[in-house]
Amino acid sequence: MTTNQQKEPIQSKIDFLNEAFIRNPHPIYAEVREKEPVSRFLLPSGHYAWIVTTYEDVAAVLNDSRFVTSHPVEEGVEQRKLPSHVEIISRNLSNVNASDHRRLRRLVQKAFTPRMVEELRGQIVELTNDLLDQVQAKGEMNLIQDFAFPLPIKVICEMLGVPVEDQDKFSDWSGAIMEGFNNPMLAERSEQALIAFIDYLQQLIAKRRSDLKQDLISDLIRVEEDGDMLSEHELYAMIFVLIIAGHETTVNLIGNGVLSLLEHPEQLEKLKNEPGLIHSAIEEILRYDGPVEVNNVRWATEDVELQGKQIRKGEMVFVALSSANRDGSHFTDPTTFDITRKVNDHLAFGKGIHFCMGAPLARLEGEIAISTLLRRMPALRLQTNRELLDWRHGIIIRGLKEIPLVF
Repeated sequence: MTTNQQKEPIQSKIDFLNEAFIRNPHPIYAEVREKEPVSRFLLPSGHYAWIVTTYEDVAAVLNDSRFVTSHPVEEGVEQRKLPSHVEIISRNLSNVNASDHRRLRRLVQKAFTPRMVEELRGQIVELTNDLLDQVQAKGEMNLIQDFAFPLPIKVICEMLGVPVEDQDKFSDWSGAIMEGFNNPMLAERSEQALIAFIDYLQQLIAKRRSDLKQDLISDLIRVEEDGDMLSEHELYAMIFVLIIAGHETTVNLIGNGVLSLLEHPEQLEKLKNEPGLIHSAIEEILRYDGPVEVNNVRWATEDVELQGKQIRKGEMVFVALSSANRDGSHFTDPTTFDITRKVNDHLAFGKGIHFCMGAPLARLEGEIAISTLLRRMPALRLQTNRELLDWRHGIIIRGLKEIPLVF
């Protein structure tokens, strides 16, 4: 008998479809951490899964090889065949298990180096100022659409070597694909965007193979270690992760960060007066209201007991990064937004072998974007009441659809 055929448990207070929870999940997470830190909840698909909410347990699951990100194949059970375009991108760094992950990460790190990220600094500064130039005279803007969304997609496209005339397509595809991951109701639109994305990559990679450039796609084609190289499908999957995951993380790091600063004017003034605090400010933004609410699903490869609960082999487990990052048993004054916080070992980028490889780029973009925004528009303020802001629905990403600002 499968988990979902068993008698269904009482539903957890965690409800990712509930509007009040979407707007502010933290009070519910606090209650769940105290009363039932490992609990069952209902997915939008109608299936039940486990969710882990304390810092200690989240870190443990992220480091536990018994919880894998690729669905384990059960002997004698026919596996559901994925659509071809989904199959192509499914073997990416976020989804493969330990041995495959080590191999892929080792190869990709030969191309995606810290030096390469740092060399993007000047380009990010230029793109940031270009976007702000377009709205400066208006005295108002939508932070997400005018700034936070286009900036990281332009950076990643430039890094990959995507022609300028095609970068808007990547922006549209990224938004549609991620919305589908977050909301099953938008799955069909997401699937069409994914097909178009894969078709484009096939053509672009074919061009690069015949004419290598000084860009990341060319570098990924070149990488080799002991005769091992990325396969065609692994190339598609790697570029997919860089664009989709990297883009979405930075969009909501900027959006959530600016909102947190505006909601805490004393911290905003402190950052304006001491621009050097931007590094610790970014870390506090990531902890306080980070861009990833729940990490990718994991499956138990064997029966595991956690906080007295029996997680059965094959059951789905989610780790709530947003909850872990406000756990009072790990952080002092966890509900306080403090950009000078000294000890801040948050889990916003995950932990263990699946720690986000794009974290240095996201941090760099966040620092440049927010510090430049505050320097150029020091009178920045919300154009509407915070309660009227519309949060994106879904499980994985935490972010706003729009943030209207005046300056």
